Amino acid sequence: MKNNKTKTFIIDTNVLIHRSDAILSFKDCEVVIPIWVLEELDKLKTYSDERGRNARQAIRFIEERTGHNGVAEGVKIENRSILRIALEYDKKLAADLPIDRMDNKIIFCALTIQHQASQLKKENKVFFVSKDINARVKARALGLHAVDYEKQKAYLSTLYSGYKEASVSGKIIDDLLRGERVEWQEDLFENEFLLLKDNTDKKVTARFHKPEEGSRYIEYVETYENNVSGILPLNPQQQMAFDLLLDDSVSLVTLVGKAGTGKTLLALAAGLKKVFESKVYSRVLASRPIMPLGKDIGFLPGDKSEKLSHWMKPLVDNLELIVSVTGKPEYKNVDVILNSNKVEIEAITYIRGRSLPKQYILVDEAQNLSPHEIKTIVSRAGKDSKVILTGDPYQIDSPYLDSDSNGLTYLVEAFKGQKIFGHVTLAKSERSELAELAAELL
Repeated sequence: MKNNKTKTFIIDTNVLIHRSDAILSFKDCEVVIPIWVLEELDKLKTYSDERGRNARQAIRFIEERTGHNGVAEGVKIENRSILRIALEYDKKLAADLPIDRMDNKIIFCALTIQHQASQLKKENKVFFVSKDINARVKARALGLHAVDYEKQKAYLSTLYSGYKEASVSGKIIDDLLRGERVEWQEDLFENEFLLLKDNTDKKVTARFHKPEEGSRYIEYVETYENNVSGILPLNPQQQMAFDLLLDDSVSLVTLVGKAGTGKTLLALAAGLKKVFESKVYSRVLASRPIMPLGKDIGFLPGDKSEKLSHWMKPLVDNLELIVSVTGKPEYKNVDVILNSNKVEIEAITYIRGRSLPKQYILVDEAQNLSPHEIKTIVSRAGKDSKVILTGDPYQIDSPYLDSDSNGLTYLVEAFKGQKIFGHVTLAKSERSELAELAAELL
C-alpha cells in the first residue's frame, strides 16, 4: 500500500480497553491494529465489567469502519486516517523474549512495521501506543518509539486545587465578615476559593464568582460552627468543601485528598442534612467501585445486599461515626437510616441505565473509575440532582488506570470554571496522627 503519511501508530489492546474509540484520536496518519490485539479483545469481550464492555465496543467500532474492505491494505476512516489490521511478524526481530506471549507478539509486530519502513526508506515515524508501562519499557529496549495514550489525561502534579492564597487589606476582610460582596480584579475560576489574610495575620476564606454581567466578586465562606449532621470542619479546606456541598446551585462537586482528609465523611454529612433536614433531595445514593485491595477473596455468599455489605463497609463506617456524634432523632442508628428509603448504598455496576432525579449522588473512591465510567455516572444525574465524587488519585487499584489517566482527575480539569462545578483538594489528614504519618511516609 502506498502511504505518504508521516506517522504510523500501532495500538495496544489496553488503549482500546481504556477507550473503545481511541482510534479516532489519531488524525491524518496510519493507525495499525495488530491481529493479536483482536485476539485479546475476543477473550475480554465475555467479561461483564467495563473491560468487557469496551472490548465489545472496540470490536464493533473496527468492524463498522472496515466492513468488507481489505483491512490488511487499509481503509480510510472519518478522521482522515488510514486504519489497517497488521499481520506483520518477523521472528528474526524477536530477540530472546518469549514469542508465545500476546504482549510480546504485539510489540514484535510494531518492531516489524518499523523495520519495514526503515528498509524501504520511508519517512514514516512509527509509534507504539500502550497504557502498559512494562510493555512501553520493553518496546523502548527493542528500539521502538513507545508512548502512552495521552487523550483524557490530566496531570496530577499540576491538578487544579480549587483554592489560592492571597494577602489583602484589613478593610477587605472586615467587609467580607460583614457579609458584603467585594470586587476582585484577578480572574479566577468560577467557585474557586481564596485563603485571605491581612498584615495582622487575620484570616478568612472567600469564594470567587464571575457573573455573566457585572463585576467579578468574592463572598465570605461560613465557618459552619453549628456543624453539619454533627460534623465540624477542622481546617479551611473542609470549610470550603461544606460550602460547595451545601450549595444547591453547585450540582457537581469533586473532593480529592489522601486518606483521612475527611472526603467521604464530609460528603455524607452534607447529604444527610440535605435529605433529612432541608429535604432538598429525595435520597442519598452512595456508591463506590467494587475494587479489591490486594488479592481478590473471590465469590461471596448471600443475596445482593449481603454481598454489597462487604464492599460498602467504608460508607457504613462513616454513617456510624455521624450517628455517634449528631444526637439528632433522625439519625437514631445506621439501620434506621438505611431502612428509611432515604439512603441507598449501591454498587457502581447497578447505576448504569438508571435515571436519578432529585438525588444526592455520592461516588466514593472515584479514582478507580475510567473517564468513560465517570461520564456514564455523571450523565445519570436527573433533574435537580447533585453529584459528588471523592477519591485519592495516589491510591489506584485498577490495573488500567494511573494518577493521571483516571476519571476523577480528568473530570476536575475538564469541568474547572463551570458555574455548576466546584472542587477542593483536601491536604491535611484529620483522622489521626498515625494516619497522617502513614499517608506521608509509606
